[in-house]
Amino acid sequence: MHPIERLRYVARAGDVDQALLVREAASALGSLGDDPGHLMVSSRRMVDRHQRAGAMWSLAARVLTSNDPMRSAWAFLDELDEDKTAIHVARSLPASARVCLIGWPDLAAEELSRRGDVEVRVIDAYGEGAGLVRRLEARNVDVVEVTLTGLGAAASTADVALVEAAVCGATGIIAAAGSLAVAATCRAGGGRVIAVVGAGRALPERMFEAARSSLDSEMPWEDDEEFVPMELIDAAVGPTGEMTVADLCGRADCQLAPELLRPPI
Repeated sequence: MHPIERLRYVARAGDVDQALLVREAASALGSLGDDPGHLMVSSRRMVDRHQRAGAMWSLAARVLTSNDPMRSAWAFLDELDEDKTAIHVARSLPASARVCLIGWPDLAAEELSRRGDVEVRVIDAYGEGAGLVRRLEARNVDVVEVTLTGLGAAASTADVALVEAAVCGATGIIAAAGSLAVAATCRAGGGRVIAVVGAGRALPERMFEAARSSLDSEMPWEDDEEFVPMELIDAAVGPTGEMTVADLCGRADCQLAPELLRPPI
Protein backbone atom coordinates (compact mmCIF):
# COMPACT_ATOMS: atom_id res chain seq x y z
CA MET A 1 0.00 0.00 0.00
CA HIS A 2 1.31 3.47 -0.89
CA PRO A 3 2.25 5.53 2.19
CA ILE A 4 -0.38 8.18 1.42
CA GLU A 5 -3.11 5.53 1.11
CA ARG A 6 -1.97 3.94 4.36
CA LEU A 7 -2.18 7.30 6.11
CA ARG A 8 -5.68 7.86 4.76
CA TYR A 9 -6.65 4.50 6.22
CA VAL A 10 -5.23 5.47 9.62
CA ALA A 11 -6.94 8.87 9.48
CA ARG A 12 -10.30 7.15 9.01
CA ALA A 13 -9.75 4.76 11.92
CA GLY A 14 -12.12 5.12 14.84
CA ASP A 15 -11.53 4.87 18.57
CA VAL A 16 -8.84 2.21 18.83
CA ASP A 17 -5.78 1.58 20.98
CA GLN A 18 -3.25 4.39 20.51
CA ALA A 19 -0.37 1.96 20.07
CA LEU A 20 -2.19 0.30 17.15
CA LEU A 21 -2.88 3.67 15.53
CA VAL A 22 0.75 4.70 15.82
CA ARG A 23 2.07 1.42 14.46
CA GLU A 24 -0.09 1.82 11.36
CA ALA A 25 1.02 5.41 10.86
CA ALA A 26 4.72 5.13 11.73
CA SER A 27 6.11 3.37 8.68
CA ALA A 28 4.04 5.52 6.33
CA LEU A 29 5.11 8.81 7.91
CA GLY A 30 8.72 7.68 8.20
CA SER A 31 8.88 6.75 4.51
CA LEU A 32 7.94 10.32 3.58
CA GLY A 33 11.19 11.66 4.98
CA ASP A 34 12.50 12.46 1.48
CA ASP A 35 9.43 14.58 0.81
CA PRO A 36 9.26 17.19 3.59
CA GLY A 37 6.17 18.83 2.16
CA HIS A 38 4.12 15.64 2.14
CA LEU A 39 5.52 14.66 5.54
CA MET A 40 4.37 17.92 7.12
CA VAL A 41 0.91 17.85 5.52
CA SER A 42 0.36 14.18 6.39
CA SER A 43 1.52 14.67 9.98
CA ARG A 44 -0.85 17.59 10.46
CA ARG A 45 -3.73 15.58 9.04
CA MET A 46 -2.97 12.67 11.36
CA VAL A 47 -3.10 14.78 14.51
CA ASP A 48 -6.15 16.66 13.23
CA ARG A 49 -8.06 13.37 12.92
CA HIS A 50 -6.71 11.99 16.22
CA GLN A 51 -6.32 15.11 18.35
CA ARG A 52 -6.81 13.23 21.62
CA ALA A 53 -4.23 10.53 20.94
CA GLY A 54 -1.08 11.74 22.66
CA ALA A 55 1.07 9.05 21.05
CA MET A 56 0.03 10.22 17.58
CA TRP A 57 1.10 13.77 18.43
CA SER A 58 4.43 12.45 19.72
CA LEU A 59 5.03 10.38 16.61
CA ALA A 60 4.25 13.30 14.31
CA ALA A 61 6.44 15.68 16.33
CA ARG A 62 9.35 13.27 16.35
CA VAL A 63 9.39 12.65 12.62
CA LEU A 64 8.99 16.37 11.86
CA THR A 65 11.86 17.41 14.14
CA SER A 66 14.21 14.61 13.06
CA ASN A 67 16.94 14.51 10.44
CA ASP A 68 16.05 10.84 9.91
CA PRO A 69 12.24 10.49 10.11
CA MET A 70 12.20 6.75 9.44
CA ARG A 71 14.72 6.01 12.19
CA SER A 72 12.80 8.23 14.59
CA ALA A 73 9.51 6.52 13.74
CA TRP A 74 10.93 3.04 14.40
CA ALA A 75 12.63 4.21 17.59
CA PHE A 76 9.30 5.50 18.86
CA LEU A 77 7.63 2.18 18.06
CA ASP A 78 10.33 0.46 20.12
CA GLU A 79 9.45 2.73 23.05
CA LEU A 80 5.79 1.75 22.78
CA ASP A 81 6.67 -1.94 22.57
CA GLU A 82 8.88 -1.65 25.65
CA ASP A 83 6.41 0.45 27.65
CA LYS A 84 6.15 -1.03 31.16
CA THR A 85 3.47 1.38 32.38
CA ALA A 86 0.87 -1.36 32.89
CA ILE A 87 3.28 -3.42 35.01
CA HIS A 88 4.20 -0.38 37.10
CA VAL A 89 0.50 0.33 37.70
CA ALA A 90 0.02 -3.12 39.24
CA ARG A 91 3.12 -2.71 41.40
CA SER A 92 2.08 0.75 42.61
CA LEU A 93 -1.18 -0.36 44.25
CA PRO A 94 -1.23 -0.72 48.04
CA ALA A 95 -1.97 -4.10 49.59
CA SER A 96 -5.61 -5.21 49.45
CA ALA A 97 -6.58 -2.00 47.68
CA ARG A 98 -10.07 -1.27 46.40
CA VAL A 99 -9.39 0.07 42.90
CA CYS A 100 -11.81 2.04 40.77
CA LEU A 101 -11.50 2.73 37.03
CA ILE A 102 -13.83 3.71 34.21
CA GLY A 103 -14.48 2.12 30.82
CA TRP A 104 -11.80 -0.07 29.27
CA PRO A 105 -8.48 1.80 29.43
CA ASP A 106 -5.59 0.67 27.22
CA LEU A 107 -3.07 0.27 30.04
CA ALA A 108 -4.49 0.73 33.54
CA ALA A 109 -6.17 -2.70 33.79
CA GLU A 110 -3.82 -4.72 31.60
CA GLU A 111 -1.62 -6.20 34.35
CA LEU A 112 -3.95 -6.18 37.36
CA SER A 113 -3.97 -9.97 37.31
CA ARG A 114 -0.48 -9.74 38.81
CA ARG A 115 -2.16 -8.64 42.04
CA GLY A 116 -4.32 -11.28 43.64
CA ASP A 117 -5.10 -9.09 46.65
CA VAL A 118 -6.94 -6.16 45.03
CA GLU A 119 -10.63 -5.59 44.37
CA VAL A 120 -11.34 -3.88 41.05
CA ARG A 121 -14.47 -1.82 40.42
CA VAL A 122 -15.08 -1.21 36.73
CA ILE A 123 -17.49 1.65 36.11
CA ASP A 124 -19.27 1.03 32.83
CA ALA A 125 -18.81 3.62 30.09
CA TYR A 126 -19.61 3.32 26.40
CA GLY A 127 -20.83 -0.23 27.08
CA GLU A 128 -17.23 -1.42 27.53
CA GLY A 129 -17.32 -2.22 31.24
CA ALA A 130 -18.85 -5.67 30.90
CA GLY A 131 -16.20 -6.74 28.39
CA LEU A 132 -13.36 -5.68 30.68
CA VAL A 133 -15.02 -7.41 33.64
CA ARG A 134 -15.23 -10.68 31.71
CA ARG A 135 -11.58 -10.39 30.72
CA LEU A 136 -10.44 -9.73 34.28
CA GLU A 137 -12.62 -12.54 35.64
CA ALA A 138 -10.95 -14.92 33.19
CA ARG A 139 -7.65 -13.88 34.76
CA ASN A 140 -8.96 -14.59 38.28
CA VAL A 141 -9.16 -10.94 39.31
CA ASP A 142 -11.65 -9.99 42.02
CA VAL A 143 -13.74 -7.60 39.90
CA VAL A 144 -17.23 -6.13 39.86
CA GLU A 145 -19.07 -4.15 37.21
CA VAL A 146 -20.60 -0.86 38.38
CA THR A 147 -23.26 1.07 36.47
CA LEU A 148 -22.87 4.82 36.00
CA THR A 149 -25.52 5.39 38.64
CA GLY A 150 -23.24 3.64 41.13
CA LEU A 151 -20.20 5.77 40.30
CA GLY A 152 -20.45 7.91 43.44
CA ALA A 153 -20.71 4.99 45.84
CA ALA A 154 -17.96 3.01 44.09
CA ALA A 155 -15.47 5.87 43.79
CA SER A 156 -16.06 7.44 47.22
CA THR A 157 -15.25 4.15 48.98
CA ALA A 158 -12.27 3.22 46.78
CA ASP A 159 -8.69 3.40 48.00
CA VAL A 160 -7.35 4.26 44.54
CA ALA A 161 -8.84 5.64 41.34
CA LEU A 162 -6.85 4.87 38.20
CA VAL A 163 -7.43 7.59 35.60
CA GLU A 164 -5.76 6.91 32.27
CA ALA A 165 -4.56 9.82 30.17
CA ALA A 166 -5.19 9.86 26.45
CA VAL A 167 -3.11 13.04 26.44
CA CYS A 168 -1.20 14.72 29.27
CA GLY A 169 0.06 18.25 29.78
CA ALA A 170 1.37 20.36 32.63
CA THR A 171 -2.12 21.49 33.68
CA GLY A 172 -3.93 18.17 33.56
CA ILE A 173 -4.93 15.22 31.43
CA ILE A 174 -7.56 14.37 28.84
CA ALA A 175 -9.28 11.15 29.84
CA ALA A 176 -12.44 9.16 29.23
CA ALA A 177 -15.69 10.93 30.09
CA GLY A 178 -16.55 10.18 33.71
CA SER A 179 -12.91 10.39 34.81
CA LEU A 180 -13.44 13.83 36.34
CA ALA A 181 -16.28 12.53 38.51
CA VAL A 182 -14.31 9.43 39.48
CA ALA A 183 -11.26 11.50 40.48
CA ALA A 184 -13.17 14.13 42.42
CA THR A 185 -15.37 11.59 44.21
CA CYS A 186 -12.49 9.29 45.13
CA ARG A 187 -10.56 12.19 46.61
CA ALA A 188 -13.60 13.42 48.50
CA GLY A 189 -13.88 9.96 50.07
CA GLY A 190 -10.22 9.98 51.14
CA GLY A 191 -8.80 7.87 48.31
CA ARG A 192 -5.85 8.60 46.02
CA VAL A 193 -6.06 9.43 42.33
CA ILE A 194 -3.28 8.01 40.16
CA ALA A 195 -2.87 9.20 36.59
CA VAL A 196 -1.75 6.48 34.21
CA VAL A 197 0.34 8.10 31.45
CA GLY A 198 1.77 5.65 28.92
CA ALA A 199 4.69 6.22 26.58
CA GLY A 200 4.23 9.09 24.15
CA ARG A 201 1.19 10.62 25.84
CA ALA A 202 2.83 13.56 27.64
CA LEU A 203 3.10 16.60 25.39
CA PRO A 204 4.70 20.07 25.51
CA GLU A 205 2.11 22.50 26.80
CA ARG A 206 1.33 24.26 23.51
CA MET A 207 0.63 20.94 21.84
CA PHE A 208 -1.43 19.77 24.82
CA GLU A 209 -3.55 22.92 24.68
CA ALA A 210 -4.13 22.29 20.97
CA ALA A 211 -5.37 18.81 21.82
CA ARG A 212 -7.49 20.17 24.65
CA SER A 213 -9.13 22.69 22.30
CA SER A 214 -10.78 19.75 20.51
CA LEU A 215 -12.98 19.07 23.55
CA ASP A 216 -16.59 20.11 23.13
CA SER A 217 -16.98 23.48 24.85
CA GLU A 218 -20.64 23.91 23.93
CA MET A 219 -21.99 20.64 25.32
CA PRO A 220 -19.08 18.97 27.17
CA TRP A 221 -21.44 16.37 28.65
CA GLU A 222 -21.90 14.96 25.12
CA ASP A 223 -18.16 14.38 24.59
CA ASP A 224 -16.38 11.04 24.96
CA GLU A 225 -13.40 12.63 26.75
CA GLU A 226 -12.93 15.40 29.28
CA PHE A 227 -10.25 17.44 31.04
CA VAL A 228 -9.11 16.39 34.50
CA PRO A 229 -7.06 19.13 36.23
CA MET A 230 -3.75 18.23 37.80
CA GLU A 231 -5.07 19.48 41.17
CA LEU A 232 -7.19 16.32 41.40
CA ILE A 233 -4.23 13.98 40.83
CA ASP A 234 -2.11 12.69 43.71
CA ALA A 235 0.52 10.70 41.82
CA ALA A 236 1.27 9.23 38.43
CA VAL A 237 2.62 6.08 36.84
CA GLY A 238 4.44 5.97 33.52
CA PRO A 239 6.98 3.92 31.56
CA THR A 240 9.68 4.37 34.23
CA GLY A 241 7.43 3.71 37.20
CA GLU A 242 5.83 5.90 39.85
CA MET A 243 6.36 9.65 39.73
CA THR A 244 5.22 12.73 41.56
CA VAL A 245 2.74 15.20 40.09
CA ALA A 246 5.60 17.70 39.78
CA ASP A 247 7.60 15.22 37.71
CA LEU A 248 4.54 14.52 35.55
CA CYS A 249 4.03 18.24 34.94
CA GLY A 250 7.61 18.50 33.71
CA ARG A 251 7.44 15.44 31.45
CA ALA A 252 7.27 15.75 27.67
CA ASP A 253 7.68 12.74 25.39
CA CYS A 254 8.58 14.79 22.30
CA GLN A 255 9.87 18.18 21.25
CA LEU A 256 7.54 21.01 20.38
CA ALA A 257 6.73 20.88 16.65
CA PRO A 258 5.13 24.27 15.80
CA GLU A 259 4.13 22.93 12.37
CA LEU A 260 1.52 20.74 14.04
CA LEU A 261 -0.23 23.76 15.54
CA ARG A 262 -1.29 25.10 12.15
CA PRO A 263 -4.56 24.04 10.51
CA PRO A 264 -4.23 20.99 8.22
CA ILE A 265 -4.06 21.67 4.51
